Amino acid sequence: MTAPHPRGDAPRKKPSADRAARRLGALARKWGYLISTTAYLPHTPEEIERELTGLAGRLFEAVASDPPDLQAAASAGGRLVELRCVGADSLRRSLEVLGKALLREPELSGLDRLAERVVAVLGALSSGYGEMLREDIQKRQEGLSRALLKVEQETRQKHVITRAQFEEVFAGSASGVALTELDGRVLRANAALAKTLNRTPAEIAAMTLFDLVHPEDVEQLRESYRELVAGRLHRLRAGRRLVGRDGEPMWATFAAAVIRDALGTPRQLLTIVDDDTEVSLLQRRLSHQALHDVLTGLPNRQFFSTRLETLLRDADPAHGVTLFHLDLDGFSQINGGLGRELGDRVLRGVAAKLKIVFEAEKALVARLDGDEFGVLVQNTADTPGVVTLVRRITHEFAEAEYVDGQHGVAVSAAIGVVHRPPRDSTPAELLQASDLTLRRAQRTGNQWGLFDREWDRRDRHDFGLAASMAGAWENGEVEARYRVLVSATSGSVEGVEARLRWNHPAEGVLPHETCVRLAAETGLALPLGTWLLRTAAERLAASGIGVPLVVELTAQQAADPELVGEIHRVLGDTGLAPDRLRPGFPAAETGDAADNFKVLGEIGVRAEIHGLGDVSCLTEFPARAVRIAANLAAKREHPLVAAPLSALIDAAHAAGASVSVAGIGTADEAAWWRDRGVDLLSGPAFPEPPGGLPAC
Repeated sequence: MTAPHPRGDAPRKKPSADRAARRLGALARKWGYLISTTAYLPHTPEEIERELTGLAGRLFEAVASDPPDLQAAASAGGRLVELRCVGADSLRRSLEVLGKALLREPELSGLDRLAERVVAVLGALSSGYGEMLREDIQKRQEGLSRALLKVEQETRQKHVITRAQFEEVFAGSASGVALTELDGRVLRANAALAKTLNRTPAEIAAMTLFDLVHPEDVEQLRESYRELVAGRLHRLRAGRRLVGRDGEPMWATFAAAVIRDALGTPRQLLTIVDDDTEVSLLQRRLSHQALHDVLTGLPNRQFFSTRLETLLRDADPAHGVTLFHLDLDGFSQINGGLGRELGDRVLRGVAAKLKIVFEAEKALVARLDGDEFGVLVQNTADTPGVVTLVRRITHEFAEAEYVDGQHGVAVSAAIGVVHRPPRDSTPAELLQASDLTLRRAQRTGNQWGLFDREWDRRDRHDFGLAASMAGAWENGEVEARYRVLVSATSGSVEGVEARLRWNHPAEGVLPHETCVRLAAETGLALPLGTWLLRTAAERLAASGIGVPLVVELTAQQAADPELVGEIHRVLGDTGLAPDRLRPGFPAAETGDAADNFKVLGEIGVRAEIHGLGDVSCLTEFPARAVRIAANLAAKREHPLVAAPLSALIDAAHAAGASVSVAGIGTADEAAWWRDRGVDLLSGPAFPEPPGGLPAC
């Protein structure tokens, strides 16, 4: 068959030749598939098909030759072996498929004695296959013999080296090593083991391994060795006590393995002994330090948390446990005023007093963190009530302690109490419940608080909102909104006030007061308040409205050393005149907040006082505008509030300040405040802001 020429003067392939080539390819694919079911072929299917196509062509030509080319057929058989077509049925499958194909090939059908030719060619193929397979097996056997000889030589060398290495390790090891019979009789012991036991190697060789172990540990060690010999343990590693010549016990680590013969039968035991006496003491000391507070000696949070689960589970079901979570009041002032060294003495004194309070109870006292302490009491029928124990704590703490011989220091503490929690509570849940109860007591100004499931649910809900607020702000859920400030007498718009609003996907709209409260929980109050100040000023400047902008500051903002600089930058960036920006300072703030208030006045910024409930703050803040405290405004009609409220408004006017009230919801409320002389009002009762500013 000749290769085709695509164009030009070369002859074109005949249609019969094309059909022959396709038949040849089909034969190769079938042949390759059949062989692949009999042997593993280290070639891709494409490679096998290409090779077999060539071999099939050579066999066709061998049959067509006159006489048949038996040498080519034998060569094709050898090539099959080279291709690793050497499975048990590879040759038989090849002869079957080739015999049928050669006899049915149309281009060979006109040859004389075709069957004899095919038989001869296939016989030569088988002969070449067998000869090549024999040579291949012979080569492999020779290679295997050489490999076995090399392995034997290397094994002998390794045996000599291993023996020498064993002797070197045995004699020079810093660890004690003993070679024993399976029953424990010592065959050999190195110098390190003799030194550890303060005996000679000869003395040890006359003993059994179990004679060297503390009597209380012998039976357990025997059982471990039986498990090892039986194959139920692959390797033994355990801590045991040794007994030296003087009878003193020594902690040691035993590492043992079985020495087996070539058939896997146990013959001897090899035991390595490490003296852990000093290490064990050090580990116990380090473990104690890791689980106890260095300053007070009390268990730390890690130890306390670990023990909680056990104590909860083992508590008397009828009485349960009680957890007291304490946080010292004003401890930073003690550290700052008296110094850290005296502060440490105070903490040690608190630890000692807690031990005294609970010495008659089955209690675990721990220092949880900084100036926080925890006490878990396993209640009994005789355990005093929660109120009694809280009183004992406060009474003991109130006793002044002269920490340096001259300063008598008494402390107090806020206490969160979880009484008889469910036994299936986890340590993390219990500590979180006590912490939330403690923080709630601190927020409400109470000395102590008892865990309440409903309040706990609310606190967890609020803390979850606070934790997600930063992400919501970044995603644009928190935005700046506005409400108008109107004249109480004329109703004209005299200013706008910027407010926060959180469009929560699940909670709905959260107002400004909620946003400020949640931001304060996570330290977000300062950056969020700064963002509101700048965003509101930029939006007002862009709207073209000529009224002042009021932005209520948080306590953190009011005292921020960067406040004046930030306001100065906002005015410069937006082009607002200084008297157009009216930051509202919390009424109770002093110190840095008062300094900021005065400096802003010097640059023309008319700051206001918000939350006014006492005119005395006007002596610290010379404000030209004030806002009545919301809680005071809400009680305006109370007999004890109405008269003082009117006096407060008059006093603010006497100080030269205008007075505003927020939260006005009805016209009647507006009229009530107008009658009392209030100057500005804001709230739902008034229209939306002008200039397209988004309303609250």
